[in-house]
Amino acid sequence: MNNALSNGDPQRPPPQQAGVIFADHVHEVAVHADVLALLPDPATARSCLDIAEAAAGAINGTMAAAHVGADPEKMIAAAEEIDLQMLREHDEGSPLQRLERVTRAFEDWKQERPDRKSLVLDDCRGDLNRCVTSECHETALVVAPCHGNMDARDTFHDILFNEHKLALVPPPGQYAGDLLGHMVIGWKPHDHAQRAVVAARRWLAAADRITVLCVNDKPDGSDQFTARELLKQLGLDGDVIAISSGSRSVGETILDFAKTAKATCLLIGAFKHGYFLELLLGRVTRYLLSHSPLPMMMKH
Repeated sequence: MNNALSNGDPQRPPPQQAGVIFADHVHEVAVHADVLALLPDPATARSCLDIAEAAAGAINGTMAAAHVGADPEKMIAAAEEIDLQMLREHDEGSPLQRLERVTRAFEDWKQERPDRKSLVLDDCRGDLNRCVTSECHETALVVAPCHGNMDARDTFHDILFNEHKLALVPPPGQYAGDLLGHMVIGWKPHDHAQRAVVAARRWLAAADRITVLCVNDKPDGSDQFTARELLKQLGLDGDVIAISSGSRSVGETILDFAKTAKATCLLIGAFKHGYFLELLLGRVTRYLLSHSPLPMMMKH
């Protein structure tokens, strides 16, 4: 099979060989997919692909896959940033070697099922911010890791804070399947939480079961009231439950409930206080990203 890899450069000439898939076409497919598996790190490529496939299938949507990676030879950046990128090659390999490992993981995954035959892998290397924008700016849901190599961490930050996309983060271990069997929403009536629920409506509508969890609700039950109103406005059926965290943190309370309720996916509004402040304070989003055994859907 011919699998042309594009580098995200709009000035590149199209390939001339007969039978080769045009790189521009591969990029267009990726850009317009409903669900995009963004693969900056070969270690998490398979889980991202599995979850993206499940998310696309649940809404009868389209799926695409793309590799993104920083490449100091194609970057316009401060000398210190370029030096940092070059230093990482000792541990992670060159940008081309990282692409080759992601491509192998993609091809291995693709060969396991005949219905994956038509999928192709796009590639964008250079300035990572530009690459992430190029690949996912029109996508409804981006599946990407939050941990891993430097590209993975930077990509996750860009997806949430620069592109403001609905993101789906694979769990640290192997994906267990049944993505939308029971979606649990961690709810507070804040703008970022409402944006997450609205953006995820298609996947919530496809879920077998929805539970909205209100931790430490106000005495007047206002969190539960806003949760029921939002479900009603979106035409969704779900249970609304309020519990107290007691001596536990909110993050621990959410995960304990998710385990007891046999949740298959968590949906939250991510980083209420911003990324760097939450890194310092150790807030809910950071805790969940570090400890959740489940896929997590989120939006800032």
